[in-house]
Amino acid sequence: MAIIKPFQGLRPAPALAEKVVSLPYDVMDSEEARQITDKNKDSFLRVTKAEVDLAPSVDVHAKEVYEKAAKNLAEFIKTKRLIQDQENSFYIYRQKMGEHVQIGLVAAASVDEYKIGSIKKHELTRPDKEQDRVDHITATKAQTGAVFLTYKAKQEINELIAECMKAVPVYDFTTEDGIAHTLYVVNNSEQVAAIEAAFKEIDIMYIADGHHRSAAAMRVCDAMRQDSPEFTGAEEFNRFLAVIFPHDMMYIMDYNRVVQDLKGLTPAEFLAKVEEKFTVTKAPAGVKRPTATHMFGMYLQGAWYQLSPKSGTFAGDPVGRLDVSILQNNLLSPVLGIKDPRTDKRIHFVGGIRGMQELERLVDSGKFAVAFSMFATSIEELMAIADAGEIMPPKSTWFEPKLRDAMVVHLL
Repeated sequence: MAIIKPFQGLRPAPALAEKVVSLPYDVMDSEEARQITDKNKDSFLRVTKAEVDLAPSVDVHAKEVYEKAAKNLAEFIKTKRLIQDQENSFYIYRQKMGEHVQIGLVAAASVDEYKIGSIKKHELTRPDKEQDRVDHITATKAQTGAVFLTYKAKQEINELIAECMKAVPVYDFTTEDGIAHTLYVVNNSEQVAAIEAAFKEIDIMYIADGHHRSAAAMRVCDAMRQDSPEFTGAEEFNRFLAVIFPHDMMYIMDYNRVVQDLKGLTPAEFLAKVEEKFTVTKAPAGVKRPTATHMFGMYLQGAWYQLSPKSGTFAGDPVGRLDVSILQNNLLSPVLGIKDPRTDKRIHFVGGIRGMQELERLVDSGKFAVAFSMFATSIEELMAIADAGEIMPPKSTWFEPKLRDAMVVHLL
C-alpha cells in the first residue's frame, strides 16, 4: 500500500509566490541562475543554487555553497517570504501548459516504502549528483525539490481531489513561460483522512522524475536514524517531499541527443556506417521530429534525415525495444563510440521543450557534429520497465511542465 502523510508545509507568502517559486535546480546552469537572481532577489534559486550569491570561481559542490543555501533559507523564513503552515496538510498542485492539465497531490512519501520497492525506480543515479542532494538536504534541514511520483489512475482518488479543489486556491498565477500554477491547501481532517485511506489501496507508485532526490532522502534518513536511535518513525526525516500524479495525466516529451564529433569519420563514412543498421532517407521538407515509435530524426551538415531500424537490430524486451536503446545500441555506441552516455562528455541531451531549432542551432554552431531527434517514451513503457525491475537508459524521459521549487517545502 502507498503510505503518504500530510505535513506542515513551508511555502511562499501569497503576495510573493510568483516571484519566489523557481524552476528546478537541475534544468539550468549556474550562469543562467545568476541571470535570474540578478533581476529577482526573491527567487528560490538563491536556496537551490546558492552559488549564485558567491563568486563564480567557487565550486558548486563546495561546503560554503551548502552553508549559503542554509543561510538563504533562514533569511527567506525570517523575512516571511516563506511561511510554515501550522496544520498538517496535503496540497493540490495544478499545472496547465497549453491544452495539457495535470493535477498532483503534494504529500510526504515513505522512505521505507522506497527502500522495499513499493515506490519503484527505473533509473540509476550518479554518485556526484546524489551526494549533492545529500549535502543540500543535510545543510538546509529541508527537502526543497519534490520527487515526481505517478500511480495507475483511480477514479476514487480523482473524485477526492476534485472535491478538495472546490475550495479557493492559495496561489493561482502564470509564469513567464505561459504555464499556469495553482495550489490548494487541504487541511480539513475528514478530507485528509480520506486521501490517506484511498492511497493505501494503491499497491505501487513509480518515480517519474527525481531519482537523485529520493535516493538522497533515503541516505539522509539513514544518517538521522543513526543519530537518533530512539526514532519512532513519525519524524519528518522518515519521509520525502513528493508530488503524486495519476499516470494518465503525465506528459512526456522527447529527450534528444547531440554529439560533438563523428569519431574521426567523414560525413559520407558516417552515413555509410549508419546505413548498416538503419534505413536512411532524406526527410521531407519541414519534417524534423519523429511521428511514431522506432523512428528517428538526424541532423547532419544542415540537412535532416529519417532513420528507421532494420529488422532484427533490436530485442523485444521492455528495455531493448525502447527507442533510446535502439539508438544507443545500433549507432551511438558502435558508430560514435559513446559507450556510456551517463559519463561520456561527447554527448549532450536536449529536452524536447527546446524544440528542433535548438538541435539545429547546436550543430550549425560547430560545437556539435550531429543531432538526433527522438519519439517520446510513453508512461506505459516507463511503468513496464519499473515493474520488470529493469533500468531505463539515461535521459529517456523529459517531463513537462516542470514542477516549480518552493511551491511547498518539506522541513525535516
